[in-house]
Amino acid sequence: MQPRAFHFPSPSTRLVLAGVLIALAGAFTLAQAQPAGGPPQGQHMPGMRGHGMGGGAMGGMMTDRLLASVNASADQRSRIEAIMKAARDDLRAQRDAGRTLHQQMAALLAAPTLDANAVEALRQQMLQQHDRASRRMTQAMLDAAAVLTPEQRAQLAQKMQQRREMMQRHQRERRALEPKS
Repeated sequence: MQPRAFHFPSPSTRLVLAGVLIALAGAFTLAQAQPAGGPPQGQHMPGMRGHGMGGGAMGGMMTDRLLASVNASADQRSRIEAIMKAARDDLRAQRDAGRTLHQQMAALLAAPTLDANAVEALRQQMLQQHDRASRRMTQAMLDAAAVLTPEQRAQLAQKMQQRREMMQRHQRERRALEPKS
């Protein structure tokens, strides 16, 4: 069996795929920023107050709303949920490894004698760990995007563009209200 040739998608397809990836990345990043099960009682993630983020964004109401907004079927929803759950589980172990690397870096920087070579070697390990996590997230986003139809991905990209524009407008308005120094 010969391997299939890869044909790079058209510019419009790349734009839609980029929008979907950004949307899923944003939702997935929020899921990673919060421990499983949500924040402790009475606490909220910054900017997420009252948005039903318990259990992580890719398993919570945000994803449900995104998928509902593009009329995703029950099958599509369950497949995407399974993809994101597997990615969260994989990334949880990587996050723990990353914490260990950060602790090691703190110890190296607090040592009585600085070892620049050891710090650089550890920095390289941290880059490799970040790259593994980034590859895993990207694969999950591609897998989830593949579950959706091209029309659903285009709708999702459009909704995320509208959301970005709204957020930029809010930021401009907030900056305009800040006192001038």
